[in-house]
Amino acid sequence: MPTFTKMQGLGNDFVVFDAIGQQVDLSPAQVRRIADRRFGIGCDQILLVEPPRDATTDFYYRIFNADGSEVEQCGNGARCFARFVHEKGLSDKEVIDVGTRAGNIRLYLEPHGQVRVNMGRPLLAPPDIPFVADTQHKSYLLEVDGERLTIAAVSMGNPHAVLQVKSVDEAPVHRLGPLIEHHPRFPNRVNVGFMQIIDPAHIRLRVYERGAGETLACGTGACAAVVAGRIQGLLNERVEVDLRGGDLVIEWQGGEAPVWMSGPAEIVFEGSIEL
Repeated sequence: MPTFTKMQGLGNDFVVFDAIGQQVDLSPAQVRRIADRRFGIGCDQILLVEPPRDATTDFYYRIFNADGSEVEQCGNGARCFARFVHEKGLSDKEVIDVGTRAGNIRLYLEPHGQVRVNMGRPLLAPPDIPFVADTQHKSYLLEVDGERLTIAAVSMGNPHAVLQVKSVDEAPVHRLGPLIEHHPRFPNRVNVGFMQIIDPAHIRLRVYERGAGETLACGTGACAAVVAGRIQGLLNERVEVDLRGGDLVIEWQGGEAPVWMSGPAEIVFEGSIEL
């Protein structure tokens, strides 16, 4: 039976498998069973730690949503990935290069369980997100359920739509989230962020993730929200992001600079499961 480690980053929880020291080949049905909170282990995403696919990286990183779909990137998962390979003795490096479907990322282990991640540069051109639009803009109008919403569209290796709201507590996350996730202008579906700006250095955020629903935290969602606020001239280079599971610090200088994310990652428990 494969062994696993249950981990969480700000309440965004993961089941992590070492696919280097053991054989792990998951079907979509097995992913859904593992992620089920009543009949399985329970998680937002499943992470596989695999051998590197090129000489410039230390590992390869695969991410599966609770619905069985494989996705490109996950910021909170990346921090858990770094803690996992270090705690399991798979790497003694303080700086770890990891390949993903969205490209390579670099993870930095810091004191007190914190991990800093170079998330790469954000993609804003509609074909790169992907998002259906004639030209690139700072914001777009989106018709949803009879409403015209103003959104920003950003890729952090995975697609994000970001809406500014007066209050995240009153935001219609569970009504608009699935409608925007499956909107035809996002051909690969989309993660949906609801952003409340407290001041230029501080936001609150809720994220409805494609294939998982609302999660307690979303690292790429936090990055995308800060990028959206920055390109609209609303936020500073360094922003504290309050998510329901805790806080992240996101930094972006703009332009071609990478987005940096800092936050915690923790092991919850370990076990084995018959697949």
